[in-house]
Amino acid sequence: MTTALITGATAGIGAAFARRLAADGYSLVLVARDTKRLREQATELHDRHGIEAEVLTADLATEDGITAVEERLASRRDPVDLLVNNAGFGNKGQFLEVSLADELTMLKVHCEAVLRLTSAATAAMRERRRGGVVNVASVAAFVPRGTYGASKAWVVQFTQGVARDLAGTGIRLMALCPGFVRTEFHQRAGMGTDNIPKWMWLDADKLVAAALTDLARGKTLSIPDPRYKALMGVVKMTPRALLGGVTSRTGRKYGPR
Repeated sequence: MTTALITGATAGIGAAFARRLAADGYSLVLVARDTKRLREQATELHDRHGIEAEVLTADLATEDGITAVEERLASRRDPVDLLVNNAGFGNKGQFLEVSLADELTMLKVHCEAVLRLTSAATAAMRERRRGGVVNVASVAAFVPRGTYGASKAWVVQFTQGVARDLAGTGIRLMALCPGFVRTEFHQRAGMGTDNIPKWMWLDADKLVAAALTDLARGKTLSIPDPRYKALMGVVKMTPRALLGGVTSRTGRKYGPR
């Protein structure tokens, strides 16, 4: 049976991936920090869809957490066919308002963990000549937005670069760049969302459906909504200095997932 491992699985986009993949018959390895929520989620998905759902408690901001997930991805006895690197968070405040420790933790989760888990997964997948990796980035990757945007830009460039390097191996890699999604992301970061227009909010389940379609089509970059595709087209034509002025005025009071 095909198995998917999802980090940040208990809420938001990660939970939407879990629901969709369980409905499609995947066995799941659910990764997050909260064991109680993981077990509740695993039970619900098993009862609803009859699939096997394994729980792996891990904090990807720690060495032990990353190592535990690496070891599960490297398993040849219970191979993982699809990795969804979704775990992530935001910091409230502009540069120098956020502690250096918090900025470094963000880089560990958004960059180091993604690098190491992608490496562990693809090494095992290459032996079987099949598999897939979805690295969740953000449309913030395309605008100047401090450490968060820079880390997501790294995810995009890294994923597309690895996709080129592994072309012909049977492994598909894709960077997923959502916009604003109604999840726990902003609440956890203490970010206000009152100023965000309603049209900018995306539904997590529809986003995941579009992302999986893009992955099946072999895309290495997915912006899964026509509104954001159009918006990113405008961003590409806007001078960087002007973009920088806009994003610095908004700061990090809110930001796309």
